[in-house]
Amino acid sequence: MSSATVNTLASLLQTAVSSRSSAVGRSTHARIIKTIDSPLPTFICNHLVNMYSKLDLLDSAQLTLSLIPPPNRSVVTWTSLIAGTVQNGHFCSALLHFANMRRDSILPNDFTFPCVFKACNSLRSPVTGKQVHALAIKTGQIHDVFVGCSAFDMYSKTGLKGDACKVFDEMPEKNLATWNTYMSNAVLEGKPRKAIDAFMDSKRVGGEVSSITFCVVLNACCSDGLYLQLGKQVHGFVIRCGYEKNVSVANGMVDFYGKCRDVSSARVVFDGICNRNDVSWCSMVAAYEQNDEGEKACILFLEAMRSSIEPKDFIVSSVISACAGIAGLEMGRLVHALSVKACIDGNVFVGSALVDMYAKCGNVEDCERVFDEMPERNLITWNALLGGYAHLGHADMALSLFEEMKCENVIPNYVSFVSILAACSRAGAVDVGLRIFESMRSKYGIEAGVEHYACVVDMLGRAGMVERAYEFIKRMPFDPTVSMWGSLLGACKVHRNNRLGKIAADKLFQLDPQDSGNHVILSNMFAAAGRWEEANVVRMEMKEVGINKGAGCSWITIKNSVHTFQAKDTCHERNTEIQAMLSKLKMEMKGAGYTADTSLALFDLEEEERESEVWHHSEKIALAFGLCVVPTGLPIRITKNLRICFDCHTAFKFISGITNREIIVRDNNRFHRFTKYECSCRDYW
Repeated sequence: MSSATVNTLASLLQTAVSSRSSAVGRSTHARIIKTIDSPLPTFICNHLVNMYSKLDLLDSAQLTLSLIPPPNRSVVTWTSLIAGTVQNGHFCSALLHFANMRRDSILPNDFTFPCVFKACNSLRSPVTGKQVHALAIKTGQIHDVFVGCSAFDMYSKTGLKGDACKVFDEMPEKNLATWNTYMSNAVLEGKPRKAIDAFMDSKRVGGEVSSITFCVVLNACCSDGLYLQLGKQVHGFVIRCGYEKNVSVANGMVDFYGKCRDVSSARVVFDGICNRNDVSWCSMVAAYEQNDEGEKACILFLEAMRSSIEPKDFIVSSVISACAGIAGLEMGRLVHALSVKACIDGNVFVGSALVDMYAKCGNVEDCERVFDEMPERNLITWNALLGGYAHLGHADMALSLFEEMKCENVIPNYVSFVSILAACSRAGAVDVGLRIFESMRSKYGIEAGVEHYACVVDMLGRAGMVERAYEFIKRMPFDPTVSMWGSLLGACKVHRNNRLGKIAADKLFQLDPQDSGNHVILSNMFAAAGRWEEANVVRMEMKEVGINKGAGCSWITIKNSVHTFQAKDTCHERNTEIQAMLSKLKMEMKGAGYTADTSLALFDLEEEERESEVWHHSEKIALAFGLCVVPTGLPIRITKNLRICFDCHTAFKFISGITNREIIVRDNNRFHRFTKYECSCRDYW
């Protein structure tokens, strides 16, 4: 047998490994048996063991190994077997083979140790890892840069941070992989500054960089959005080193700018990527979604689909979250259908995003159906449904789900309690809410945060216990936030407590002097009490300091077109039909017993003028348009940028019964579902 033939057969075995073709491998093995007399040369056996282990044919690999006489088995043979089992995720088998190798009195080399350390790391077995480390020290292999790097990575990922630092500090030589590993683990530990400092240290000692280096450093810079300027400097260094065209680095920069809320820079980088891949599109869609630019995220997603990008779980879950943010139910349904077609609707992240999207679009039936059909659920899924019930005001269903979580051994977290307390607040379940608040620390070991205290303030305020809410604010272990004083001010307006309302407003003016909403609420509160002079003083103060009130508006989507209305709006092309519908509704509602709540008129006017003032609120105009164009049998969905007023709320209940239509209103606080003279909030919001 010529050496050329043997080398050819060995090359064929390597080809089988690189092409992941077991058929090629087995046919080559058969050819070897026919061509070469037994026993097979050791290096051919090594190739066979390597091939079978890398192709995840472990039985064949071990059978081939057993045919090699123990004296002929080398470290190469064993390392090939161990490396293949680790590569295919059989970490326990890898450690077993390592133990058998030691029984054969064969010392591991600098290729063996990294594989074994990876197995220990993946099994989260620091005890075994320490034993392997001791052997590496004993054999002198620990000074090899790859072995040392693997030991450091093992200690970092198994939670032994002190030992990891010792290994890193004692390494006589640190290569690119070592620095990259150190920085990656620092980011995973939640210590971005440590990773950034390591990057600087590596450059001071003349360390090299790679695409992985830049991806890790950019990831560190975007942690909590704290290092935008530093990240921009890294961007400059990327260009200097010639990596700006590297798609992985460019994707990292898009992600970095998105998380630092610099969407325009993220888009500039994205537009400059010549060979965009799935991650490029997903990063940009996620950047838009994270920065509350849901419409742009949806538009970019559709562009990605036209570019034949495969709809994978990450990009689909991101665009579904974007649909949730803009209450884009129809777009959300389209993406849902696409996820079913791509067979990823069963993915836990996609499913959780769908639950959240349907909840935020006010469609509780589809929300529950997606939840029930999910093959796998995590805490995020449960929190999404819990938050949906809270947003829709279904406190009884939220409490029932909360109990079900405990039965399913799902431990609630910080977010879970925010949702359940919000549900209690919107349903007026004060006693239940306070019990849950007290149980957070005593039963679950969770310290109440700002959001939980804000929920309790809101809950007491909505229930009319404004004095108790004020006392609760004064007893809090930290300074009250804008949202807490805002909740108290809103409650004082509803329950006509002008004294406390003035106190809350003064606090808000100190904390957020440029917010027009707080001034408007105070002015409206005085106006509702007939204190017109004080209401005018507040509005004059707004003008003097240059605070402009944002216009209230409502909008409705019809056939992919958004129709927006403001109070007293007469600009719509179908205004004649809208006004006729409003007149018709007014007559029918008065016949059914409706009386306008003119206390909500914000100016000192005659009674008839005040009635006209509240009748032409933007949400009523949007509803009249919806009744003109939305086919019978379909719900009318309206979104408002402010809280729906009491008169519009009452009017919508009458209209739902008179027209026998379902009306869903999403204001800036929650959903209201009107059917048959009733609202889902049960007149408590």
